[in-house]
Amino acid sequence: MGEFDLIKRFFTRPTPRAVLGVGDDCALLQPRPGMHQAISTDMLVSDRHFFADVDPRSLGHKALAVNLSDLAACGATPVAFTLALALPNADPAWLEPFAQGMLALADAHGCELIGGDTTQGPLNICITVFGEVPQGQALLRSGARAGDAIYVSGTLGDANLALTHLLRARAGVEASAPPATMELSADAMAFARDRLEQPTPRVALGTALRGIATAAADISDGLLGDLGHILERSGVGATLDTDRALTLLASHRNAPSNEALRRSVLRHVLSGGDDYELVFTAPTSKAEAVQTAALASQTPVTCIGQIDAEPGLRLVDQSGRPVANDFQSFDHFA
Repeated sequence: MGEFDLIKRFFTRPTPRAVLGVGDDCALLQPRPGMHQAISTDMLVSDRHFFADVDPRSLGHKALAVNLSDLAACGATPVAFTLALALPNADPAWLEPFAQGMLALADAHGCELIGGDTTQGPLNICITVFGEVPQGQALLRSGARAGDAIYVSGTLGDANLALTHLLRARAGVEASAPPATMELSADAMAFARDRLEQPTPRVALGTALRGIATAAADISDGLLGDLGHILERSGVGATLDTDRALTLLASHRNAPSNEALRRSVLRHVLSGGDDYELVFTAPTSKAEAVQTAALASQTPVTCIGQIDAEPGLRLVDQSGRPVANDFQSFDHFA
């Protein structure tokens, strides 16, 4: 199968929202009056971001989901995206489910594939997504203020827990071997793996939080790291309640039975990454509005701390006692 046959068969579709889609040197988008364009790019590299033998349908879903999560963090509505795809070979048996997974999510969010590029090489997926947000209403990382409450959407840590188990299984290491981690039932592992391979971009929550949240970021590299970006851009600090954080791991609801297990749960929740949930701040006076946005978007949210005027990030338990913070979020070059 040639390059242009591949594009025509799997990735060419009608694009009613774009002035011009696939087929020319450039696609054309016309921003609506009163709107700003929100643009984000993410790259997924085989054996760096995903296992080479992952289900292609799930990979297609995730490749777009991680970009839609960036739009959600900005409070933007998806409009269109481009796809740059490097493939070892043009295999229809792989391409068809990959395209189906990607385009099903695109259709669910009204996001049109308007162009891109294909080439032969190691498997690599790069998507640029375009959204729109009313002028002056974008959620940024720079708006958090002392006294704001800190919220997270959904659950955290399950994707990293699944990744830990998968990596240990591939290495022939028992999940219960040191360092301490949680043993999972088959159902819990299936749930956690689904969170890893098919994350849910919180677009509906992001748009519902416009005018309510003061700052937001998507959680891709771990809660502490991504919250840290908000703190840096806003010039503030934060205190997080680790007992509330312990409740966020959905695939292991049992209370940690010892300190080693407690630290393991916190490691997954606070620094695991690959969650693609939102961390956001809002004034305490907007607590009811936050819950209304959560209900309207059918997305649970949990308050886990507060913004402080004093710089730095502090962890405490529910009694206010300090908790050691030696957790490290993901960094490609660390």
